Amino acid sequence: MGLFTKKKLSRSLLFVAATFIIVYFLPRSGIQDYYYEINRPWSYSLLTAPFDIPVHLDSVRAVQVKDSIDVTFLPVFKRDTGVDRSVVDEFSECVNSDAGSVLSPSERGQLTEYVRRLFADGIVDQEVYSGIESGKLPYVRFIKGNVATNVPTSGYKSPRVAYATLDSVFSNPRYRAVIETSGLSRLLVPNVVCDTVASKRLRDELYRKAMAPVGVIQQGERIIDRGDIVTPQLYTVLKTYDGMMAEKGLGRDNGNIYPLLGQMLFVIILLAALYCYLYFFRRDMYDDFRSIVFIMLMVVGFTVLAFFMTQTFRNGLYVVPFTIIPIMMLIFFDARTGLFCHIITVMLCSITATFPLEYVFIQFIAGITAINSLKELSQRSQLIRTATLVFLAYSLSYVAVVVMLSGSVEDISLRMFGFFGINALFISFAYVLIFIFERLFGFTSMVTLVELSDINNPLLRELSEECPGTFQHSMSVSTLASDAALRVGANVQLVRAGALYHDIGKINNPAFFTENQHGVNPHDALSPVQSARVVIGHVTDGLKRAEKAKLPAVVRDFITEHHGHGKAKYFYNTYCNAHPDEEVDESQFTYPGPNPRSKETSILMMADSVEAASRSLAEHTPEAISSLVERIINAQIADGLHDDSPLSFRDVRLIKESFISRLRTMYHARISYPADPVAKK
Repeated sequence: MGLFTKKKLSRSLLFVAATFIIVYFLPRSGIQDYYYEINRPWSYSLLTAPFDIPVHLDSVRAVQVKDSIDVTFLPVFKRDTGVDRSVVDEFSECVNSDAGSVLSPSERGQLTEYVRRLFADGIVDQEVYSGIESGKLPYVRFIKGNVATNVPTSGYKSPRVAYATLDSVFSNPRYRAVIETSGLSRLLVPNVVCDTVASKRLRDELYRKAMAPVGVIQQGERIIDRGDIVTPQLYTVLKTYDGMMAEKGLGRDNGNIYPLLGQMLFVIILLAALYCYLYFFRRDMYDDFRSIVFIMLMVVGFTVLAFFMTQTFRNGLYVVPFTIIPIMMLIFFDARTGLFCHIITVMLCSITATFPLEYVFIQFIAGITAINSLKELSQRSQLIRTATLVFLAYSLSYVAVVVMLSGSVEDISLRMFGFFGINALFISFAYVLIFIFERLFGFTSMVTLVELSDINNPLLRELSEECPGTFQHSMSVSTLASDAALRVGANVQLVRAGALYHDIGKINNPAFFTENQHGVNPHDALSPVQSARVVIGHVTDGLKRAEKAKLPAVVRDFITEHHGHGKAKYFYNTYCNAHPDEEVDESQFTYPGPNPRSKETSILMMADSVEAASRSLAEHTPEAISSLVERIINAQIADGLHDDSPLSFRDVRLIKESFISRLRTMYHARISYPADPVAKK
């Protein structure tokens, strides 16, 4: 099986696996779920009654009716006659004992009879007495058999009031002594108590009668259509419909495979659109299996996460940080790919959205905000700024949709702003994901390039110590190449980092390169072939050092491509002049390559040659600099060294102009300072 066929098969299997995973985790319900809210438009097609549906009072009216019943409802009480007898008997026994000997028999009879009368009038607990005293409970209800009787509560007393009444009537010290000795304060307990069971039964019966259906929606009759506002009454009808559907077991799958096939087709269409975009507009990503795996992993991963959050709680979709997708794509690839992947993911998750229009609009605005606010990530503060702007985008777009659909700000839910805040918090942690995916997939972010450009990096520090001339050359090349990259729209930070590391192979033999020599040239003792071998070897030596230091692949490309398949011309020309009659083996003087395959490495090749050659100019006049730049770059193009580069003729012209301008600045004439008169004297 050829390499092309293997790649094609791998991409196909990846597509099938992604489709299967999304469809497998896609929430499914036996009964179709409708999501709706009061005073919001109905987002689905026409709904008709599959059977007769009773129309009950809406929630607001139902609460009003229940409140009215509660205000006028008389609770059911019952008299505990056993308490009457037991307390009176115990008190009478105590009074007629030695404790009551201070009273005459008639006085003892009067005291006992008054206690019996207190219980006959009725004693209630303190809470009920408070209601009676405040006027909230003028009557209570007694039920005997099937007959209910309303009894006034004016004669009822609490145990404390009953005791105080008895104490005021029998104020003589002899009576009080007997009352205290009998422990009457303990014996005075309620004998008229609330019958909670009967009260609840009677109240529920009143509720049931009041909540009886006020009408009926007949089978086949229209319930609601798309765009209709869900009023409180319609909300109650829809709730009744849901309950009856669940009770009857209607609307279930019953082995119907068409909904599943529809979901699968929906997912296939969206993933196929993503594949088509990569094939036609980002062919390099499509051909790179590592890149396409990363893209599909992000899309599928966030889709499954969204499905899980939707099943966990209502509006869980708004907690999922979808904008991490365009942020990651922007950092590793480009903004256009980020936006496309974001839209595909949002559309996949719209299946489970309560209000698809609102959801798609809000996520679309948030994705655009994330992309526009983060052109490149080089500092953590940029990610925090993006998270803040995304939160504002979520909030404003949500308010816009709610006000547009409901025509009022009262329907704005503060809870949604909490979801948006959690979402923004998750976005700020994307820094960790960037680091993880860099290690897993070998990508290189702008943050990594900024860190590599630090001259305190161990490898660059070694270069500055062992090869100070090469280090200065690399710094100058970095300046030249960065300015040119900015003019042609190339990756400036990548060019800067690549320029700093492109000559690290010279650390092995620093004295063999002219910028590091101090009067002694070791090439004088070598033949041109040997010298060429040493000079060309700095490419392979640099690649070994880069791999040992685990430099990213995009940075290693600058080491291998900054000479391409060019020749070590000085030694080649020297050998040809010394052996005019021989056929020269050009491979001995040719760099291993490959030729530059990106704008960035092409710019570096030009900058490297131009900077090195500019040092040999006798005069750095504008004409000499322009002639040098034209000659070197045209020679490279004539040799075919930039044939594999995507640079255009316009790019080459801009690069030349940049080099000329920068070199004129670097070599500008300086004012001669007059001699110090003190030193002269």
